Amino acid sequence: MASIRIATQQLRRRLGPQVVLSADARFRASFDGSKLSFLPAAVVRPRKEADIAAVLALANRHCVPVTPRGAGTSLTGSASPVRGGWVLDLSGWKRIRIDAAAGIAQAQAGAIVADLHRAVEAKGWFYPPDPASKQYCTIGGNIACNAGGMHGGKYGVTRDFVLALKGFLPTGEPVTWGTATKKFSSGFNLRDLWIGSEGMLGIVTEATLKLIPLPAARWTLLTAFADEAAAFRAVKALFAQRVQPAICEFLDRHSVQCAEAASGQAVFAGQEGRPVVLIELAGTASEVAAQKKTVLAWARTKATALRVARNRAEAEALWAVRRGCSSAMFRLADSKINEDIVVPFRSYGRCVRLLSQLRREFRLPMPTFGHLGDGNLHVNIMYHRDNPGERRRAAAAGEALMRGVVALGGAISGEHGIGLAKTPFLRLQHPPAQVRAMQAVKHALDPRGILNPGKMFEIFKVWEHPRVAVKMPWDHK
Repeated sequence: MASIRIATQQLRRRLGPQVVLSADARFRASFDGSKLSFLPAAVVRPRKEADIAAVLALANRHCVPVTPRGAGTSLTGSASPVRGGWVLDLSGWKRIRIDAAAGIAQAQAGAIVADLHRAVEAKGWFYPPDPASKQYCTIGGNIACNAGGMHGGKYGVTRDFVLALKGFLPTGEPVTWGTATKKFSSGFNLRDLWIGSEGMLGIVTEATLKLIPLPAARWTLLTAFADEAAAFRAVKALFAQRVQPAICEFLDRHSVQCAEAASGQAVFAGQEGRPVVLIELAGTASEVAAQKKTVLAWARTKATALRVARNRAEAEALWAVRRGCSSAMFRLADSKINEDIVVPFRSYGRCVRLLSQLRREFRLPMPTFGHLGDGNLHVNIMYHRDNPGERRRAAAAGEALMRGVVALGGAISGEHGIGLAKTPFLRLQHPPAQVRAMQAVKHALDPRGILNPGKMFEIFKVWEHPRVAVKMPWDHK
């Protein structure tokens, strides 16, 4: 601790008020959306790139942990400074520049994703990655966990739209991976290595992003099904017709029941509590018109009820069901584990059976919703934090879910990353040789281990650490 104090004093002399030591600022930077809190020694808000280089160089000299941070929307603790040290706050780095002729955007790490969406759409372009926290989360954070969202099934995730990254190695040396071109093949692809590395391999200051033309037409349909298995079978049948919706969202009966209870309205009158699939087509007017016929014929054959949006206002009303289900789940319990598993297309039916088995075995509500376009499902394990038995069952259910997903050939995370919360499960997915290879990469780029230490590889027992009782701006979403 003495070395951190000395280093912090030196940094304060170098950067002045950019190094914030107040108790309030340090507390607010001590946790992210996971609400796992660890107090840093200082919060650093750099104004220019030379400041970041100075922070990292000094941190290397004194072995001070550095945790990069944007808006703190991570749900796994990846932005929580578990080793203390310094939080490098890039939330003020918000500049967005658009090359409308080339269809390319340059966004600094702190740029809010929704702001980027508005900026590019004003120029007739489209940036598809759209995590649920897009009104708050940053481009840097999206790169750190390779965020996806509802458009992932058709368009892809963050990695699919990154052309180049600018930033710093943990040593403080500036680097640029890739170029502002649509093709690049020169040297090792360290750009993609940084994407999804949760800020453990380098500091991203700016991203060059590929854009695609803004869809000229959209069409939205809400469908209900007899049960979850029927919904999954129906979606597989739709995809078999080579229809790829821009969005294909699933809500199980438990999620729908929560949304209906919160709103006081049935999604489909007379069919309360039925699982639903929300579909949106997007593309040229002719493409949407052609696919609409196929989807309507499918829905009339497979669904028990359907509702078509005649305009964007009605489409927004249909989306309200999806947007309201997550917060409504707290009617079931005051705490939840929000897992973001990914299931292979071939295993959709087995996934339904796995979730039913887990609900029976652990006697906890587990409302599930997510993106059937790419198999990324959010399983919400609900429990009461003051009930020790429920806490234990929730922890056991989380592990059983991860084991089951890996057995199905799936992934333990589709967009949240590992951070702290998923560290007990990393080795379920990756055998020792793979973990050693990842650790070797970490050591090669960060030999002193200063950048976001304590994440991913070291097992963190989340149930032994209390969470701070604070309300995040996005908690009501």
